[in-house]
Amino acid sequence: MHMLINYFEGLSGMSLFLYVILLIVIAVSIHDIVQRKHAIKHNFPLIGNFRYMLEKIGPELRQYIVANNREELPFNRSERSWIYASSKKENNYQGFGTDKDLVAPGHVFVNPSMFPYPVKPGHISYDNPYFVPCAKVIGKFHKRQYPYRPHSIINISAMSFGSLSANAIESLNKGALKVGCYHNTGEGSLSPYHKHGADMVFQIGTAYFGIRDEHGNFSLDKLVKLVEDNPTIKMIEIKLSQGAKPGKGGVLPAKKINKEISEIRGIPMGKDVVSPSYHTAFSTIPEMINFIEKIAHATGRPVGIKSAIGKLEMWHDLATYMAETNKGPDFITIDGGEGGTGAAPPAFADHVSLPFNFAFANIYKIFSKKGLSDKIAFIASGKLGLPANALKAIAMGADLINIAREAMMSIGCIQAQVCHTNRCPAGIATSNKWLAAGVDPALKSERFYNYIKTFRKEVLEITHACGYEHPCQVTMRDVDLSMGDNNYTLTLQQCFDYDKVPVEFHGMQSLKDCQYLGTPRNK
Repeated sequence: MHMLINYFEGLSGMSLFLYVILLIVIAVSIHDIVQRKHAIKHNFPLIGNFRYMLEKIGPELRQYIVANNREELPFNRSERSWIYASSKKENNYQGFGTDKDLVAPGHVFVNPSMFPYPVKPGHISYDNPYFVPCAKVIGKFHKRQYPYRPHSIINISAMSFGSLSANAIESLNKGALKVGCYHNTGEGSLSPYHKHGADMVFQIGTAYFGIRDEHGNFSLDKLVKLVEDNPTIKMIEIKLSQGAKPGKGGVLPAKKINKEISEIRGIPMGKDVVSPSYHTAFSTIPEMINFIEKIAHATGRPVGIKSAIGKLEMWHDLATYMAETNKGPDFITIDGGEGGTGAAPPAFADHVSLPFNFAFANIYKIFSKKGLSDKIAFIASGKLGLPANALKAIAMGADLINIAREAMMSIGCIQAQVCHTNRCPAGIATSNKWLAAGVDPALKSERFYNYIKTFRKEVLEITHACGYEHPCQVTMRDVDLSMGDNNYTLTLQQCFDYDKVPVEFHGMQSLKDCQYLGTPRNK
């Protein structure tokens, strides 16, 4: 031993460093040969480790080095760049023409008019190009006590506190207050970070977080008190299912549950929280309608439902029941299967429920045939946070657009796709306080505000190019879809075989003067 110590003492610093490296290499090689878990490392000691290292950083390599501007999913680099530039008030234009494949199946073509809508000084859109409210008053047909016309056609979709960090929720809510859009709580209940003044949509999930009794069942008394204590709650949404995992309840991994989340939701710490896939408060269409009417009567708020779409038989039954009774939801949120901010098994995310185009078209046709499309509002969700996609959905009959992942990107999300691990590097989809501290609500709320303003402005500008004053006037014949290599396009009307029911509209000034309009924040 003394000889070995004397030997190392006699080595220079560089020689000692090389010997240490050699010992580490030998140790790793021996470990690789002895272990039986990985055949590659056993068969190719030391070298085999590089395979696992490359696999681990593969997504990052593809995202930043390998993939081209239009190649990635769910959002490619070009789409993300537009959101980032818009949120930072940077130049979001592109030069030298488009690099998008214009004959790719599903490509959206908006048909401009020979004579665009004339926006002149003194016109509302000239004075405020960011003012684009909903054309419908939600809850008016069913005579709710507090009907509501959203101040913005673009709004924040359901994302719960717990799934998103406190700073992320606060950033979105403060930005929503400033830009005038509503903020959906998600099924995780109303947190202190939702209470910065923005209009709110309170979502009721299958676990009834925040409004459940000691047995986990729905409590109407708690809901009424919550609404009375928080007048910013303008609507209530009952979540039947969501695009990421329809037929499966929401999942909040134990590693994301801290004491604050536990208290707000009324759930234990230390174990995964899996919401039921079904509601215990109702199980049939008449029971669901009664549940909706009971909540609407007790709170005075418009009440709607949110769902992914699959089998259509019960949607036919729902529309028939509503037409016969003049009761039911004031709005329906249709979530496309391509959506999903939450964790989901790949089989569900990839294969269960219809993508937005087919989902929305099927449901809208059902309600249109029953004479209900002009009596309720349709909210569209599912990768619609870009102007052309949003306008396509509106042309199909949507009255409002809900965005989630795009809103996350506007406050810093980099599409790392580790939302379910609590290791979100941007500090958005995590409850880790160190990571979440990287999200500055003062800065990020401003970026969200910029993104929504730019989004609405560009939707309105495309609307004017089509010859209309408001997006609600855009029809299914104003938007074409590419059919692919056949080198021809079809209008939305030809693709989906229905016409959008015209929305009652008497000019932007009438919307501005509406007594039910959500509080205008952007003067």
